[in-house]
Amino acid sequence: MTEKPLGTSARYTVLTTGYTLSTGPGVAATVSYVRDGDRHVIVDPGMVAHRDRILGPLAELGLGPDDITDVVLSHHHPDNTMNVGLFGRARVHDHKAEYLDDQWTDRDAEGHELTGSLRLIRTPGHSAEDITLLAGTADGVVAFVGDLWWRPDGPADDPVAPDRDTLRTSRLRVMAASDVIVPGHGEPFATVERVPV
Repeated sequence: MTEKPLGTSARYTVLTTGYTLSTGPGVAATVSYVRDGDRHVIVDPGMVAHRDRILGPLAELGLGPDDITDVVLSHHHPDNTMNVGLFGRARVHDHKAEYLDDQWTDRDAEGHELTGSLRLIRTPGHSAEDITLLAGTADGVVAFVGDLWWRPDGPADDPVAPDRDTLRTSRLRVMAASDVIVPGHGEPFATVERVPV
């Protein structure tokens, strides 16, 4: 199976750009919206200064919480999951399952396709459960990586990564499969930029 999604019809918007203690007053997640056909996806609805930082930009797109069909959680740290409850009608995807209402459906994230343009892959490193959403767009593949990178500058040595070699392997995998990376707590950056691996 190829790493990259075969489709190129997805579009994305960063709803709020996150930060960490070293770049902001606290910790906030980068929260993104991805659309492909009738699928409306929120990636990492985590900690933000106020939920309007998520819902306001979403409303500017003409959408409310009930319009969201899917939520992707890159991993289970609270700073990336805190506001998942805003999207009560959405299917929630993580590394091992899909959840909806009272239904828990086991499935491995590796290679799971939400659509022909949206594919999940396993990318452990920041934690053992990390996943990345690869979105095929008209301009290339965008990787929503959670905290595989916190920001464009890394950190090169993630202080909470259990295994530096695993982190590096996953970073190289994502770089080979994508054109743009959306990190967990910062601005998107082009894969060709010099970034820590």
